[in-house]
Amino acid sequence: MAEETNNVDATEAVVADVTEQNDATEQNVDAVEATDETAAAVEGDAAEVEEEIDPYAAFKMELRLKPGKWYVIHTYAGFERKVRDNLTQRAQTMDVADEIYEIQVPMEDVVEIKNGQRKMVTRVRIPGYVLVRMNLNEDTWSVVRHTPGVTGFVGNAHNPTPLRFKEAFEMLKSLVEVSDAPAAEGAKPAEGGAAKQPVAEIDYEIGETITIKEGSFEGLTGTINEINPVSGKLTALVSLFGRETPVELAFDQVAKL
Repeated sequence: MAEETNNVDATEAVVADVTEQNDATEQNVDAVEATDETAAAVEGDAAEVEEEIDPYAAFKMELRLKPGKWYVIHTYAGFERKVRDNLTQRAQTMDVADEIYEIQVPMEDVVEIKNGQRKMVTRVRIPGYVLVRMNLNEDTWSVVRHTPGVTGFVGNAHNPTPLRFKEAFEMLKSLVEVSDAPAAEGAKPAEGGAAKQPVAEIDYEIGETITIKEGSFEGLTGTINEINPVSGKLTALVSLFGRETPVELAFDQVAKL
């Protein structure tokens, strides 16, 4: 009888140990699940923060931290990319690549309509100009100025004036990659972003003076020299760096003076 009692006690002890181990295991599982949930929440918050970052603000910060200053050079029309490639090569061969940091030809994607067919094409955003970030000295000036296709610097020929930061940003912000995903309801568009608008009613004439009310050239005036009612756009001659430059604009980007 005593032996049976001892066996029962031993069995109960084993059951108690197993129960205690199970409880500990469940607590560990709960702890792991809680940790996973916390990690998932942190990752979710980080993703939300990343989504909320204005790509233009990030680009501005990056632009401010880059060495050198931005200068604008004139080129023959249609030779902008060739000049960029030539200057890149000359900077290396003339041993000034450590002072001519970056050469940009801002591009833009536009829809062309020909013979009733719409197609997306990439073109030079500001024809006849190339932007160069560099330290200006006698050597770098000479390398840039004597690059084939370059007709001169904007401003003083021998002592060109660099772009102000705001000007550089406006000229270069087309380089920023912006998500095509629709913005959340009530969200503000990113700085520099332009929302697509319906085609406006045509109320413009060739030769008419307009002011640009949004986009990269906001605040500038121009003279209309072409109107395309099918695409809902017009081309205006805008004075940039002392030269008249054709700029394509949507009807709702401009206003009559």
